[in-house]
Amino acid sequence: MLLEDLNQLPASDASHIFMQCCTASAWVSNMVKARPFADSQAIKKAADDAWLGLTEQDYFEAFDGHPKIGDVSSLRAKYANTKELAGNEQGLVKEANETVLEVLSQGNSDYQEKFGFIFIICATGKSAQQMSDLLQARLPNSRAQELVNAAEEQRKIFQLRITKAFEKALAEG
Repeated sequence: MLLEDLNQLPASDASHIFMQCCTASAWVSNMVKARPFADSQAIKKAADDAWLGLTEQDYFEAFDGHPKIGDVSSLRAKYANTKELAGNEQGLVKEANETVLEVLSQGNSDYQEKFGFIFIICATGKSAQQMSDLLQARLPNSRAQELVNAAEEQRKIFQLRITKAFEKALAEG
């Protein structure tokens, strides 16, 4: 899709496109209102600006749009809405051995129990072992620090998804 097409879409259609990048409705609304976008830098800046100042509840809404890392059944169910742009983000998890997946699964449970939300990481290009190691490194953090970390990882994810959605337009911009 081209940015000029996005700029001219009805708000409901633009919302659907942005929802595939991030499921926080306040972020989606901010992005729809930020149109029109002049170029690739404008949409990327608008995405970051739309993320600033959101509430903890908004973050949780975004996090709820993700499957648990390494949870195959969760991947299938939760990627239903975002599968076009998110489908390959955990691709390297499929290559992991059972032991690594078990450690990752237990780490996810420990993380969610401690912090009250799932472990969020920009998984693109990371193996299951790398994600497991990063999860274990983040477990000792405070909840406040993890909310900051997870929000930053979510920001990286929606930036990647925006790039995928508008690849042609961004490459030309």
